[in-house]
Amino acid sequence: MKLTQPQIQDLYAFTRKHFVEHYDLQTELVDHLANDIEAMWQDEPKLSFTDARDSAFKKFGIFGFMEAIEQKAKAMNKRYRSYLWKELKKWFEIPQILATIVLFLIFYVSFSSKIAGVLSAVFYGIIAAWTIYKNVRLNRQFIRRRKISNKKWMLEELIFKQAGITSLIVLSQVHHTLVVSDEFSMNIYAIIGLSVVYTILLLLNYISFELIPNKAEELLNETYPEFSL
Repeated sequence: MKLTQPQIQDLYAFTRKHFVEHYDLQTELVDHLANDIEAMWQDEPKLSFTDARDSAFKKFGIFGFMEAIEQKAKAMNKRYRSYLWKELKKWFEIPQILATIVLFLIFYVSFSSKIAGVLSAVFYGIIAAWTIYKNVRLNRQFIRRRKISNKKWMLEELIFKQAGITSLIVLSQVHHTLVVSDEFSMNIYAIIGLSVVYTILLLLNYISFELIPNKAEELLNETYPEFSL
């Protein structure tokens, strides 16, 4: 016996009721529950759909779908980090490495000057302001996309929402490590280190807020064959 379309929709509602917000994970769980229910019906044809559904759900344990949610989140975070790392590596290959070197030299020359402390604060302020601006824009874009599709995909949320929040947290922590003293310009290793930090920070933000969101459709279609905005 196969599940009917109304029963499948009931399973989607059931997963939502148990705190599964993302459509991609809902689909995986619905497929799992459906297979389990149909297997039960082979042994007990008279078993009601509700009893079979509840019995299949009990197999997930006392925490229900929480473990499945955590595993899916880990998998999607790993996938997102792989995209981030792939794009970052390109900036250390020809021809992008030329832009990376120029960016590093700008920071190096700036931090070698007598007003390194002022320039450090200016650079940090510019990056922080741009990060907040892009975070707000991507969040609005994410909301518009959800209204159109009426579905919430975990990777899509990482691309348009979670990445911005992570960048803001990193910036708030980095601020305490980028205090430049008057003797800073005398320490070449400190200058190189700070220049590297700012270069990587700027590249990561550019990748997170520009490059990956611009490739969102490609990445989402690659991850979810059923995805269609």
